[in-house]
Amino acid sequence: MQATNRPFLIKAFNLFKIPSSLNRDDLLNVAKKKTSITDFDNKEFIEGFEILLDSINKEAQLHPFGKFITKQRLINVLANRLRVEELLKKHPEILEIEIKEPIIITGLQRTGTTRLHRLLSSHPSIRSLKSWEALNPVPLKNDQFNKQRISFAKTAEKALKYMSPEFFSIHPVEHEAPEEDILINDMTFVSTVPEATMHLPTYAYWVQNQSHLEAYRYVKKILQILTCQNPNTRWVLKTPQYLEFLEEANMVFPDAKFIHTYRDPLKVLPSFFSMVYHSRKIFSNHVSTTQSARHWLTKNSYMMKKAMHYWSTNSSTNTIHVSYYDMLSNPIEEMKKIYSFVGLDFDATAQKNLQDVDQENKQNKYGVHKYALSDFNLTKEDIEKEFELYRTTFKIPYE
Repeated sequence: MQATNRPFLIKAFNLFKIPSSLNRDDLLNVAKKKTSITDFDNKEFIEGFEILLDSINKEAQLHPFGKFITKQRLINVLANRLRVEELLKKHPEILEIEIKEPIIITGLQRTGTTRLHRLLSSHPSIRSLKSWEALNPVPLKNDQFNKQRISFAKTAEKALKYMSPEFFSIHPVEHEAPEEDILINDMTFVSTVPEATMHLPTYAYWVQNQSHLEAYRYVKKILQILTCQNPNTRWVLKTPQYLEFLEEANMVFPDAKFIHTYRDPLKVLPSFFSMVYHSRKIFSNHVSTTQSARHWLTKNSYMMKKAMHYWSTNSSTNTIHVSYYDMLSNPIEEMKKIYSFVGLDFDATAQKNLQDVDQENKQNKYGVHKYALSDFNLTKEDIEKEFELYRTTFKIPYE
């Protein structure tokens, strides 16, 4: 992998800013001051929050700027939790809103889930999560037409481009575009987001061994709040994490329709390893390509095997498995099948919307993503060993 050439302002910040540990009470108090809300009534998140902070302070090796942006992110997450609690106190009727038949896209990273998410989001009766909503799901005070929320997301988009321009060639993060609901899940402090951006073995182990039932109930709560702001017929959600917790997701969304995408793991895994590497380099000067890749090889193998076990032991009538290659070679026919499965009309308007979205989201829109398996000190045999069942079950060809 190429060495990271940091922008001047980040280099300067790292030279002069004195690092310090992230402190639980300090962060909680800043969030209270920021929102003018006095207390967290719901403290179910505290254990995960404390374990995350301990793991960051002891294991992540963040540079000063990495610690600064992590602190700001955590404050915003805590502020969002406070706003959620205050809103639901005032309007408990929001919790009666039904989330009917959500469409949930999942699959290993880099299997075409983002493209499919944006295609389905183009349907006029479908509601997707926008980046600006994910960052601040509750309306802000005196924010007419959500100008502050959208401005916040625009700034975050520009900051990410500045910190890591190459990241957009891997995964575009656009403030108005559909975004993964993993960012909502991140508000629970039982999420895989932190381990994608930092070296956090203790926290990652803890997250993997938790029940995620309450976390998905919290996600549903946020969806109810967002539905109240902008009602529509159905939600389309998307994140790889669902693979690991299909049982909990099905319990919270019993009428959900799942779409699982699959692709050659020899192509998928190195691409995602590169994405993790570039994510972690934003926060730390001490990122091991080998360590991060091996962590996510094991993690993704575990996720996929857990999902396949669930599908083999439960009725799969609520899941359709979609080939990445069929979506490339004959997207209209594949989308017809998907629309039929989820119960959407594939009329002329829907087809026109699909074509428009595909035109707007051309491959390599932000440049070519360059990577190789050899960058991570792994071999084809390492990946094939972990994903043999995955390849044979779905008859996945080699690219």
